[in-house]
Amino acid sequence: MKAVEQTSADRLHVDVMDGRFVPTLSMGPLIVEALARCSALPLEVHLMIVEPERQLESFAQAGAACLIVHQETCPHLHRTVQQIKDFGLKAGVALNPATPARWLQEILPDLDLALVMTVNPGFGGQRFIESSLGKIRKLREWINGQGLACELEVDGGINAETGPLAVEAGADVLVAGSAVFGHPDGIAAGVKALEAT
Repeated sequence: MKAVEQTSADRLHVDVMDGRFVPTLSMGPLIVEALARCSALPLEVHLMIVEPERQLESFAQAGAACLIVHQETCPHLHRTVQQIKDFGLKAGVALNPATPARWLQEILPDLDLALVMTVNPGFGGQRFIESSLGKIRKLREWINGQGLACELEVDGGINAETGPLAVEAGADVLVAGSAVFGHPDGIAAGVKALEAT
């Protein structure tokens, strides 16, 4: 985290996985709380979990600046987004690769962030799904067409080769794990390679 803070990164993206919505089990509110105490960067917490509405308060209290839920796990998405905002946090919604862009169309004006997954969530180091570029373009068209302040973020398989494709399609924010933390020359070099996009 300290190495990331020395780069141009403007946030830390924290993946929370429950072993149900995705096969992997990862950190919860206690780890987010520990990260918040150690980091000067805002924490963007990506909740890859079922029934995220049950956990929003815990992650808000833990120090998240933004909570991202999946459209696929929220039958009452407007209510969940409003709950996030009621905690004073930025609200984001993510779409899996096979979920159409139109599933965000109605709620897009209420969002601070729309996240397009360009891999199936649950594991790092996956190959970028290029067919997701059309979804990024469509969301960018809607965001620009309505003059929305919603950021368009892309997560999954992002590296120095795929980052430019996502940016060209309309992404504002790139999330990278393996390309940064697994870069052979270190974290700063990983971020710098992405900056060129």
